[in-house]
Amino acid sequence: MEIGLFENLFNIFESYKKLIIGFGSVSLILFIFSLLSIKWLVALIPEDYFLSKKNTKFKSNFPLLWIFIMLIKNIFGYSLIVGGIFMLVLPGQGLFTIFIGLMLSNYPGKYYIEKRFIAIPSVLQSINWLRRKSNKPPLKV
Repeated sequence: MEIGLFENLFNIFESYKKLIIGFGSVSLILFIFSLLSIKWLVALIPEDYFLSKKNTKFKSNFPLLWIFIMLIKNIFGYSLIVGGIFMLVLPGQGLFTIFIGLMLSNYPGKYYIEKRFIAIPSVLQSINWLRRKSNKPPLKV
């Protein structure tokens, strides 16, 4: 009976070999990327990010450059959100990655969602722990 089970599992693996290797590779790349980048990205957040109003001077002085930067920033941010969602079930720092992706992206209600997310005590403690490791002051909420 058990030999048949192992044969079935082996046949399933052989049938989906390329798919399994592909997902495994994506998972490994996302895991390495999150380990290398999350600490750096968290350190880039200004300590008063959740207290200050946004500066629009750059937007009015350089509109074409602003559009290009927003496009690149949003592509990167949404990629991090998708990667973070995958990391909730695959190896990696899913919640941190989603949080950084949310902060980089532009969408309606962005600041409200960010403030609700950072208000979760475990998320704030984890982010401030990463900031301490980068010699940055804790976030002011």
